Amino acid sequence: MSTSWPTCWRPTRPDPPAFRPPNLRVDVTALDATLARFPEGVRVAVEPRHASWWTAETRRVLEVRGAALCWADRRSRPVTPLWRTADFGYLRLHEGRARPWPRYGRVALGSWLDRIEGTYGDPDPVYVYFNNDPGGAAIVDASALAMIARRRNLPVTRTPGA
Repeated sequence: MSTSWPTCWRPTRPDPPAFRPPNLRVDVTALDATLARFPEGVRVAVEPRHASWWTAETRRVLEVRGAALCWADRRSRPVTPLWRTADFGYLRLHEGRARPWPRYGRVALGSWLDRIEGTYGDPDPVYVYFNNDPGGAAIVDASALAMIARRRNLPVTRTPGA
């Protein structure tokens, strides 16, 4: 295995780039080498897809490099550890359990906000992305999450219809 992976970084985007190693087994040396290539001050999120990554060593590298572990879900349940490894958070919501599929229900969205509030404080930003595209679910769910967050007096930016 190589000591680093190519990155898909687009420096013109205002949000942190998400680095997603393919569904490979853990390689902490390659992770560290890859994160070292980003300029200081650039926020990077890492979304490993293989369970072998959930180790204390992985967490330590992310913390030392200031990279966020991307929280992710399937069917409204976390599929990653809910580690805070940086001064910002990054969440990708892939598939809810509400109808019509793959939407998220209000309870599930509220649960994700509870997790965020319990882990991150103001002014730490948390970037939330919906990846459940069938039927425009991502837009509807992003709007619903923003509405719930506003009711909790949480800051919300760049949402559909905002």
